[in-house]
Amino acid sequence: MRLPWLRNALLLLPALVILVPVFGVLAAWLQWDAQSAGILREMAGTVLGSYVLTSVQLCVAVAVGVALVGTACAAAVTLFDFPGRRTLEWALLLPLAMPAYVVAYAYTDFLQFGGPLQVWIRGTFGLEGRVLPDVRSVAGAAWVFVFSLYPYVYLLARAALSERATHLMEAARLLGAPLARRIRAVALPLARPAVAAGVLLALMETLADFGVSSYFGIQTFSVGIYKAWLAMDNRVAAAQLATTLLVVVALLLMLEQRAQRRLRFAAGRGAHAGARESQPAQLRGAAAVGAIALCAVPVLMGFVLPVAFMLRPLAADWSVLPWDRFLAWSWHSLRLGAVSAVLAVAVALLLAFSLRERRDALTRGVVQLAGLGYAVPGTVIVVGLLVPLGWLQQAAPDIATSFWVTGTILGIVWAYLVRFMSVALQSVQSGYARIAPSLDDSARMLGTSGLPLLRRVHWPLLRRSAAAAGLLVFVDVMKELPATMVLRPFNTDTLAVVAYQLARDERLGEAALPSLALVLVGLIPVALLSRTLRSGAR
Repeated sequence: MRLPWLRNALLLLPALVILVPVFGVLAAWLQWDAQSAGILREMAGTVLGSYVLTSVQLCVAVAVGVALVGTACAAAVTLFDFPGRRTLEWALLLPLAMPAYVVAYAYTDFLQFGGPLQVWIRGTFGLEGRVLPDVRSVAGAAWVFVFSLYPYVYLLARAALSERATHLMEAARLLGAPLARRIRAVALPLARPAVAAGVLLALMETLADFGVSSYFGIQTFSVGIYKAWLAMDNRVAAAQLATTLLVVVALLLMLEQRAQRRLRFAAGRGAHAGARESQPAQLRGAAAVGAIALCAVPVLMGFVLPVAFMLRPLAADWSVLPWDRFLAWSWHSLRLGAVSAVLAVAVALLLAFSLRERRDALTRGVVQLAGLGYAVPGTVIVVGLLVPLGWLQQAAPDIATSFWVTGTILGIVWAYLVRFMSVALQSVQSGYARIAPSLDDSARMLGTSGLPLLRRVHWPLLRRSAAAAGLLVFVDVMKELPATMVLRPFNTDTLAVVAYQLARDERLGEAALPSLALVLVGLIPVALLSRTLRSGAR
């Protein structure tokens, strides 16, 4: 760009979009008053301890679960060959299409006291009362999160193991090491940074969750922020609780980025041409059956059974489903997803192009800030947007600021951009990584630079990456729940919000329709990811 001030102004806009919610949460501590102090003291003496304890218990259970399931499945499909391995490689990605709250609805409908399983057990064996533990518990929530989020660990561990593990496992075998020792001394150390990164990503998703915790009645920090804002009607107390959650998430993000750097370092040092020549160990008999069962169980628990459980009430209530309202819900979700995706891709292109043109401190800082939003929970973003809005409304009551943020799609799209900007940016940057810098030099020699360079040279090569970025943002917006519930304009219910409200009212037959629609939409990026992994393995 020929005007530095214009370029800097355009770069600062995305930074402001990301920073306003964060600063809004942090600045709430400056508005300390007696009412908010009293609410926090009351919460500290009653429910705050349970928020902390429940969140810690849930995170520990999820961390252990996703590490075990994801690593075991990644090792099975990478290090061994058995019947059905090719199918299970991509089938293990299917839970990515299932929002965790949809999995919670499905298991609750099937396993609750009046569900078909307990009714059948009581009728068959003549039992009375509850015969299974209540799924609406911390253990039930951990079960849901483990089988919804293990693909984070599976994907990263599989990529790490495929780099070097097969070749080094073969070398260890030739040196006489038994299989158990080869896995323990070779494969697991190679996968450790990837497993750590995947676990931390799963923990950030767990802390950001609202749908599962609220539906199960679990007192987590995310639910506590929501209650402090709406039930107790105190935005300052909600913001101060959000600060604590924001600090924890920031710490997890730092650890995840450190694990990613270790993963890239290990992969860069360990790349070996002979790895592609080595073949996975062949399994037969009982070992092959065990490997198949190991990989099939997570797919069943995280995708097949929840879909089947949702289809049962859907078929039972087929004649009374609100098809006319379903079209309206779908339109609202599609509109919000399309607008957010277009804006996110446009800003991501601007940031990635600016970083390619000039890698100065301002550009690098703005790009790093844009990547932080995905780690911020939706409830924190909502509080961070509405707290400054309240201050502005008090300072200038004649300006209809609150209407533009809460009465139109402006506020909710703003929250989506903060939350999902990094998704679009990572995809666009991966596209730029495949464009040789020599193309830019050639274009400049021919008199093309600045935005014409982006339009005439980069854009034709970035179309697929931009389309993938838009699709990922679109799907994430369709599934997003907490920010949508609070910031959506009046009479603008989306599929995610309606599914939550119907499930909360125990109308699971009607909730199955929008829930399964979200699953179908989520299958699109999973199919693209599976295709990318298959092509990369060739």
